[in-house]
Amino acid sequence: MRCPSLTDLPPSPPGKTGWPWTEESRRLPDCMPGGRPWPRITIVTPSFNQGQFLEEAIRSILLQGYPNLEYFVLDGGSRDASVDIIRKYAAWITFWVSEPDGGQSAAINRGLRMGSGLYAAWINSDDMLCKDALTTHASTVGFNGNFVYIGDSMTIDEAGRVLFSHRGAVRSLEDLVRVPRVWRADGYICQQEVLFPLELARRVGGLNESNHYSMDYELWGEFFLAGAAVQYTGIPFGYFRWHPAQKTQETLKQTASMLDAAAALTRRCESFSPALKQEILTGLEAYGAAYPKEVWKGSGRLARLGLPPSIVLPLRSLMDRYRRVWGI
Repeated sequence: MRCPSLTDLPPSPPGKTGWPWTEESRRLPDCMPGGRPWPRITIVTPSFNQGQFLEEAIRSILLQGYPNLEYFVLDGGSRDASVDIIRKYAAWITFWVSEPDGGQSAAINRGLRMGSGLYAAWINSDDMLCKDALTTHASTVGFNGNFVYIGDSMTIDEAGRVLFSHRGAVRSLEDLVRVPRVWRADGYICQQEVLFPLELARRVGGLNESNHYSMDYELWGEFFLAGAAVQYTGIPFGYFRWHPAQKTQETLKQTASMLDAAAALTRRCESFSPALKQEILTGLEAYGAAYPKEVWKGSGRLARLGLPPSIVLPLRSLMDRYRRVWGI
């Protein structure tokens, strides 16, 4: 499918301006120089009850101006406005469905199995592709099936305001599993900045559908174990939407899941010496023990003073009740 133009799509809702509402990416010619078709790119959007952001995500993909795109939207049976939004753009979506599924990873895997692209990515229903992401990549970097391409990502708030930009630093499996030294020192790979060979994703079995907290991290590890190389492009590629309401417990679960995945990847890596494996595993264990304490200290003034959860949490609950009663 050639991406539609701005005038092809339904008009933007009132008050919505800028990318991807009233702006579109530059459009590439139908064929590459020399007359060959552009390589097909497969994009998958898993969705569940994200109607507030879904239309923005869909438009950011459809308005890429790329001549050979296939796009799958896999909705898990949303009960909000999501299905109406998907139907609104159904003419430009290769395939969509709304039915109960096995979760985000299962939906993404289904799309990757259906896809026929040389390269692929998934963009969650509350995230976006950057303007010109695919056209700039295709015209300046190209597609070498040996590389996983990593661009830059922008973190945005719920209103779409850019908070900061990010460029990863992971270039090897060792970088990936050194969580304190690299990943948690701002070297992490943000899923929204990654474009990967579809065949590679299939070869490693796709996402681990039983991993609900760090499935993208585990997939990057599987790529490295399969011999993939990464290339950082410096191209603004995706927007990650940060939700301030994310619970501390979710952060702790994500970290524990990632550390478990890192340890498993370390043990499986045949090129790591026994001494290196032990060093990495010891570091992961120490970080896992210290991290919950650091998160707790950062959760508020009383926690920073050293008071334990058994004292602080009842006080916080009492204060919340007081504020609700008095409207403070």
